[in-house]
Amino acid sequence: MGLDDDLALEPVADGAYEGLIGTTWWTPQGPLGGYVMAFVLRALTLAIDDEARQPRSFTMHFLRPPQEGPITVRPIVERVGRSLTSASARLEQDGKLLGLSLAAFSVPRESPLLDHRPFPDVAPPEGREPPPELPGAKRTAFTELVSMQHRFGDPPFSRSDDELTGGWLGLRERRPIDALTVALLSDGWFPAPWPQLAELAPAPTIDLTVHFRSPLPLPDGMLLGRFRSTHVRDGFFDEDGELWAEDGTLVAQSRQLGLVIGAKR
Repeated sequence: MGLDDDLALEPVADGAYEGLIGTTWWTPQGPLGGYVMAFVLRALTLAIDDEARQPRSFTMHFLRPPQEGPITVRPIVERVGRSLTSASARLEQDGKLLGLSLAAFSVPRESPLLDHRPFPDVAPPEGREPPPELPGAKRTAFTELVSMQHRFGDPPFSRSDDELTGGWLGLRERRPIDALTVALLSDGWFPAPWPQLAELAPAPTIDLTVHFRSPLPLPDGMLLGRFRSTHVRDGFFDEDGELWAEDGTLVAQSRQLGLVIGAKR
């Protein structure tokens, strides 16, 4: 069993796909948002059915959390251009709408490489062990499937003034880093506001956008994630993320709006 089994989809009528949300990728608030996104991205990829067109932008709005059990993804290819395909998808469970998604897939185009985001100077990853328990938080199922090695910012719930967090992040399973892995790991680190808080506050995702910035797949390995939150107000927080490969390649950028429920400073 591995990620591909956890994200298995079967085609059904009218171009839809059915899958099964299990408890493998569970958090205190239900399944990890990145795991749910990966289901939708896989359905979109199957609907587009063109290996030359890789995902470039993928956005999902979470309307309600899935429960354990069957789900249906309904992808729609909205337009196919000479190089760019635009698509949308609906995620449903028991007849209820759970999420809405928009995505852009494209072939590579010629351009210069203008890279102004230097690879951070941090210690390399060490092994693939699961992360330690966070203070004031019980270990959840999905943390047994990933490795998280802290490199940026202060610990969670330390009332830090630092807006930065992150470190090496990866699946414990040995597999190439594809778009599904990147979508999942973009939501895999603990929420960026947590170091600034005094205690655990659940942080469900409202919307998450991932921009894929490197040809995929990449060889198996870890990704270096760096995440910032600069504004928390009315219970909502922002989070900007970057994911690099071990060779310094920028793999993805992310932007998230989330909630911090019952947050205390």
